[in-house]
This record gives sequence, C-alpha cells and structure tokens, in this order.
Amino acid sequence: MLLTITSTTPPATDLGYLLHKNPARVQSFELNFGKAHVFYTEATSERCTAALLLDVDPVHLVRGQRGGMDQYVNDRPYVASSFMSVALAQVFGSALAGQSQERPELVQLALPYQAKLAVVPCRGGEPILQRLFEPLGYTVTAQAYPLDETHPEWGMSDYFTVTLSATTRLSELLTHLYVLIPVLDTEKHYWVGDDEVAKLLRHGEGWLASHPERELIARRYLKRRHLVRAALAQLVEEDDPDPDASEEAHAQEEAEIEQRLSLHEQRLGTVLAVLKNSGARRVLDLGCGEGRLLQLLLAERAFMEIVGMDVSHRALEMASERLHLEHLPALQRDRLQLLHGALTYRDRRLAGYDAAAVVEVIEHLDAARLRAFERVLFEFARPGLVVITTPNAEYNVKFGSLPAGHLRHKDHRFEWTRAEFQTWATGRAGQFGYTVRFLPVGPEDPVVGAPTQMGVFTR
Repeated sequence: MLLTITSTTPPATDLGYLLHKNPARVQSFELNFGKAHVFYTEATSERCTAALLLDVDPVHLVRGQRGGMDQYVNDRPYVASSFMSVALAQVFGSALAGQSQERPELVQLALPYQAKLAVVPCRGGEPILQRLFEPLGYTVTAQAYPLDETHPEWGMSDYFTVTLSATTRLSELLTHLYVLIPVLDTEKHYWVGDDEVAKLLRHGEGWLASHPERELIARRYLKRRHLVRAALAQLVEEDDPDPDASEEAHAQEEAEIEQRLSLHEQRLGTVLAVLKNSGARRVLDLGCGEGRLLQLLLAERAFMEIVGMDVSHRALEMASERLHLEHLPALQRDRLQLLHGALTYRDRRLAGYDAAAVVEVIEHLDAARLRAFERVLFEFARPGLVVITTPNAEYNVKFGSLPAGHLRHKDHRFEWTRAEFQTWATGRAGQFGYTVRFLPVGPEDPVVGAPTQMGVFTR
C-alpha cells in the first residue's frame, strides 16, 4: 500500500519541512495494524518525492477480528483504504493540521503537488474519481486494471492507480486524501460511530459543505443513515442558512452606500464596453446575480451565446423574471442560458468561451475559495478575456454613511487597495499565462482613486 507525494517547486526538499520527515532518513512507525515506513525516492532542489508505505499484517487483522475480516487472503495489504487514512493522521499529523515549527511560512503556500496512490479500490470506477476530486481542483489520471490479464473477456476490475495533480496547500491535499480514500474504498476497518460525524465535519471544514458530491461523501464515509442525516444537516447550516435571503439583503446594503454615484450602472457599462471592444461572441457572466449585466448583453446582437451562473437559486429566479425568459422570442431565448453552480468547483460547462465577466464577486470569497476560483476561472474555464471588478478600499473614506474601517457590506471577506488588487491580479496573470491591464470605474479622486477597480486579463 503506497502513497507518494511529489513537489517540484525549488527548493523541492522543503517538502521535508512540511511533512516533518527528513529526506535523508528512512523512518518506521508502529501502527496497530502493522508498520508504516516513510522514505524519499528522490530529493533534489528541483524534485522531491516522499513515499508512505504501509506494511499491513492480514493475519493479525483476522486474529484480532478488525474490520470484520475473516479471511487471511484479502486485498487490505495492497490497496489504499481507511488504513491509509489512519496512517496519514498518525505519521503526518502535523502536516495534516497545517503546522511546521521550523518553517511556518511554508504551510500557507499553495504549491504544485502530485499525489499518487499505487492501487486504490473505487466502486463506481473512474467517473467517481473525477466527481470527487475534480471539483476540488485536481487533475485526475486513472489507470484501470483488468480482472485477469489472461481473460480479458472478464472485464475490468475496480482497482486503479490514481495520480492527482493540483496547486494547493499540502495540508489541504492531505485532508482531501484523508477523507476521500475511505469514500473510494467504502469499507472501513473500524466501527463507525457518532464520533465519525465530528471527524468528517472537522476535516471537511471549508470545502465539504459546498462540494457537489457531499451527500455521496457523507453516505460512503459514515454508512449509517442516522449519522449521514446528522452530518448533512450540519453541512447545510455551514454552507449558508439562507443564501437566497442574504443575497438580496447584501445587494440592497451595498446599493444604498453606492447609490449617489450610480456606481453599479457605471460598472456594468464599463464591463459591457470592454466585452464589446474585445470582439467576444460567447460570454460568461460568473456570479450573475439578478441578471442586470445579462440584460445588457442580451440587448447586444454581437453576443451570440450568453451564460449566467450563480450559486443562489433565488438570484437565478430573479434573473429569469428580469429577462422575461418565458416570453422571449425563440431566437433570443436560445442565446441565453442560466446555470446554477458554485464558482469554486471545476465545471466543464464553463469551458470554451471567448470572455468572462466577474463583477463584484471575488470580495465575497474567503482565501481558500478564492484560490479555488482562480483555478476554475483561469486554468480550467480559461476564456480568452476575463474582466474582474472589485471595490477599491481606499475610496471608502468618501462614503459618509460608511463607518471608518468598515467594508461596504457584511458579506465581503476583504476589500483591496489598488496596490493589493494589482499585486493579486499580476500574480494570477503570470501564473496562468495571461496579461492584465487596469482601469478605474467611477469618478476618480486624485488621492484615493476610483470607487471600483477593474482588471482586464487577456491571453
């Protein structure tokens, strides 16, 4: 049972600091089902690969009646399973928790990693692997194995060698493996009790609540119906107790602050002008809300295909009402599509468009979801043009009704200065192969700038 993790960011041997395991040593650990060995197959400045090898004792498992096993010959010593999750927690516990005493600055860095599970059982095959890992930003490569190479007519087995590639924090990678390996296998070697709900919620914090397959994950991880119901109930509360109601309240709150400037209209007009001048024909409005930009796009014949996506069902209903979708002529209606979805998960429906507009969206995302959104937008959807607007925090002093130090409304996770936005945008452009230019939106003050800042990304 083998897991390898590879880093290619120089100095790649920093992986040793993150895992708390010296690349120059082989280390072994006693577990209650066998032994775990940690060693490095390569350790250079350019490439470093750490391996976690489990030596599971099937005889001990049967004699100890662990996991209900009653046969000495089984697949447990050879496949990634809940044994691997336990080993991750015990051997890489500090890394899993996002801790590094010697190099604490490393734990917050999102770096390119590749994790490879030598063999993993996956009931449901490669589609399940994709449904579980791709929404988290991973590129999934799966090698399937036949039941018997000498009898190809028997078909393929449920065993795969799986490679996962992503730019992420190491703690996030380990957390996803810790939760999802038992979900793939569906068999745990220990009794699943009430404490497993708390464990799932703790390790799923920040990503499980909005995962499109959260019900599948909870069902396979917990197995028992009352535990699944308890976990899902808490996940719904975590995701948002009333996202549709809060969407309207937040929009109204921000509109009242910016009303004097007619800023929303100026934003949309500027975005529309950039999209028109680009020559784009197929356009995405990501975080489309109640459809104000969609309404302007639909009025322009140059845009042949228009897609609006939002996480709020209520916002999409309001957009449909605003656009009178049910009463539009067929040719007009065929140009427009409304999609429900989270912007933090890879979605194949977003690929292949000429341009994307992201109007006052990024400031609603916390750090982890912003990183996920960056990959969804720039790496996976990858439109030729991206227009992003966000508040300029420096301009907030000009709003008399806004107390000093406050954000423009409660749902904002941050508001950036011009320098902060430009640093972020330039970094993302370089990372994903774009160039970026910046435009002010609204009346420009000589000291604090314009109320809204815009980045126009092209590739």
